[in-house]
Amino acid sequence: MKTLGRILGAWLLAMLFASPGAFAQTGPRTLILYDAPPNTAYTKLGMGYAIMLRNLLGHFDSKVDMVPVQNYTAGQLSGYDATFYLGAYYDNPVPAAFMTDAANSSKTIVWFKYNLWQFAWDPAYGFQSRYGFNLTALRGLNAAPTSSNTTPGFFDTITYKNLPFVKYYAYDSSTGAVNADPDVGVTAITDTTKAQNLVSMSNPKTGEQAPYVVRSGNFWYVADLPFSYIGPRDRYLVLADMLHDMLGVNHAESHKAMVRLEDVSALVSVTAMKSLTDYLYQQRIPFSIATIPYYKDPLGVYNSGVPMQVPMSLATNLKRALNYALVRGGEIVMHGYTHQYSNVRNRYTAVSGDDYEFWDIVNNKPVPEDSTAWALGRYRAGLLELSLNGYRATAWETPHYQGSALASKASTQVFPKTYQRVVYYTADSPNFNASVEKDFAVGQIFPYPIQTDYYGQKVLPESLGNIEYDIHLIDPTSSFNYTWQDILTNAQYVKTVRDGYASFFFHPFWLEPQVGTPGLADFKSLVSGISNLGFTWTVPSQLP
Repeated sequence: MKTLGRILGAWLLAMLFASPGAFAQTGPRTLILYDAPPNTAYTKLGMGYAIMLRNLLGHFDSKVDMVPVQNYTAGQLSGYDATFYLGAYYDNPVPAAFMTDAANSSKTIVWFKYNLWQFAWDPAYGFQSRYGFNLTALRGLNAAPTSSNTTPGFFDTITYKNLPFVKYYAYDSSTGAVNADPDVGVTAITDTTKAQNLVSMSNPKTGEQAPYVVRSGNFWYVADLPFSYIGPRDRYLVLADMLHDMLGVNHAESHKAMVRLEDVSALVSVTAMKSLTDYLYQQRIPFSIATIPYYKDPLGVYNSGVPMQVPMSLATNLKRALNYALVRGGEIVMHGYTHQYSNVRNRYTAVSGDDYEFWDIVNNKPVPEDSTAWALGRYRAGLLELSLNGYRATAWETPHYQGSALASKASTQVFPKTYQRVVYYTADSPNFNASVEKDFAVGQIFPYPIQTDYYGQKVLPESLGNIEYDIHLIDPTSSFNYTWQDILTNAQYVKTVRDGYASFFFHPFWLEPQVGTPGLADFKSLVSGISNLGFTWTVPSQLP
């Protein structure tokens, strides 16, 4: 069984290769400048953030170029509608040519987090008189955490559209490790005729408040980099919404919802699927079915030690469930070919629905066979299983949202849409253990459709997560509670994005009697709650 932890985990990333292909673009032309200090363990971190921003810009049909800031050339930003500088590395030198151009440009410039002091505190640029605000300090944790004061606090709360977006923080008292990104640039507005505080942040421990997003004409400053430790209630959503304003592309207020029945394979409970289908059909809600075409249990984990495989032609339960659902508003999303890898545990059981298919999660690297041809072979084998049995898929979903770079790029040759979160890597064969210039990866959540991501995929969002119950006595891997109320709260947050989607998935096995959970009642409560928030339900086939 999947757990929330397997699919909500977030990693930092960077990418070395160029964005694939040339795609027709009608939106703004944008330049992303990022820190890439050579010969450090964080050389690729800034580019990782750049790729995340580049993906969000894909919502706006933007043509994006990504350039290390040290490679900036004088006059370069004049060829773009907007330039974003991602200050990811403390005191990384910012070229004078860029700062000079920024000080004299009428084009949109958005500066994130670090190194503004090189621009704002150099009298040559006249920053304060020009923009009407100044950088006053760089702030992090209020104090170092201790066993008696594990949460000393920082500017962790960003208030936007009357909701508190709280930054992630965790402290391990046994090791003293802090998992958080507390650093922010604190600014002060000195001339309200020039500068505006658009979004505020607060430090609950000290009671301080400061601007989080400041705008002065064409120049914007964001106090941190909202790509670290992202989640469904994170300030990342604030940026996702404000990109409309930064780019001058004001999409109309529109809120859609999507629901997907997950990990539906040969052994699915027809009764559970019928109950879910009947409810959605009664509510006139279209839905997706994440279908695994070929079921495999090569080690016999769930078959008394006897290896088992079920092609779709023999998958009686699966076909009964699909046939019932497809005439009642359901449609198929192909969820892997077998949703497992070979005859080895990767990481759990080697059984379809449990394991990773397109990534060696045990060793955190691509599988040995990884190639464009290998991935295409599996995609096409799955589609053939569906086709030979009279079915078609409207979109693709990578098992556990984690496929290699080659597999993700290959998906565009077969599927017009993906419906998922996506993991991005720094290289086709990343090295995560290097002492300097190591590779990174990230799992990115999208609050709205991405027309073209870094891999060339059209990505439909899953933005909310899924209901989970702690049933560790039955399944040791499922020991986490994530309630329907949690997901409904996530929907309230994603609604702050003017065209944000409330998109979640649900496992039909939560309805099985032996599991003993209120799965159907909670599913109904969640669907009803999202409808009551004013979202309109849709499915991949209804989206352009």
